[in-house]
Amino acid sequence: MPVIAVVGPTGSGKSDLAASLALELDGEVINADSMQFYRGMDIGTAKVTGAERRGVPHHLLDILDVTGEASVSDFQQQARARIADIHGRGRRAILAGGSGLYVRAALDVLEFPGTDPAIRHRLETELAAAGPAPLLARLETVDPVSAGRLGDARRVIRALEVFELTGRPFSSFMPTREYFQPTVQIGLSVDRELLRERLAARVHAMVARGLLAEVRQLDAAGLRLGRTAPRALGYAQFLKVLDGESDEAQAVEETIVATRQFARRQLTWFRGDPRIHWLDWQDPELVTKAAALCSPGADAA
Repeated sequence: MPVIAVVGPTGSGKSDLAASLALELDGEVINADSMQFYRGMDIGTAKVTGAERRGVPHHLLDILDVTGEASVSDFQQQARARIADIHGRGRRAILAGGSGLYVRAALDVLEFPGTDPAIRHRLETELAAAGPAPLLARLETVDPVSAGRLGDARRVIRALEVFELTGRPFSSFMPTREYFQPTVQIGLSVDRELLRERLAARVHAMVARGLLAEVRQLDAAGLRLGRTAPRALGYAQFLKVLDGESDEAQAVEETIVATRQFARRQLTWFRGDPRIHWLDWQDPELVTKAAALCSPGADAA
């Protein structure tokens, strides 16, 4: 049986379609939204509620504290183990999420180089002492492809760490479009203007449900100590409200803008994959058409 993946921009209805397919095809859902790994980050990530799961088992939700750091390589191992287990029980594995690299890590042939804390610490010390420019210059020498693509200091450090560890440029580890096992990817094609409106309405609904209180509670639990969780959409903006650097109305507007920008980046990422079958997110026969694509051997690579 092919793995099923439901992808697309935030707010397009991936979680709902995944649950519907699971009910239709006797399946189970595996989360591939990296921010939904975190316990307590429920409102701001639009995490599927118990009612929205409709009795369907959901995997890889709430697996990290907010002080932890999501790892693509760890996710790859965990997602593939869940896929093997679900298929081994004769059920269908349905991956759902909009974190593009995490989706590809689960589905594609993708190798992750190891890490070395000593190398990482030395590079971070260099960054603190001299800033990012010397590190970026060094990366341009050994891996110009990555240097031209990475602007974030953490990623520059990672690329240099990989080169020192393996002798290979970090760019050589980038994924190819080759499935790890037979897969059907279903993308939700959206009306962009309608999506913009939906995303704004969703942020307002999150605030009404208590997003600020959720951020306050997570802040007390160490949210700022994490490397990934405090940068999540909504959480970063509402932490500034707690600090008195912003007010709620400004945080709402900034979250809406950031969410719309994120959705555009997701669309660009997924549109670049020619293997995805795109279906209209508002098609009344969406579930039926998606299920037809998922029958064993139905155009799976």
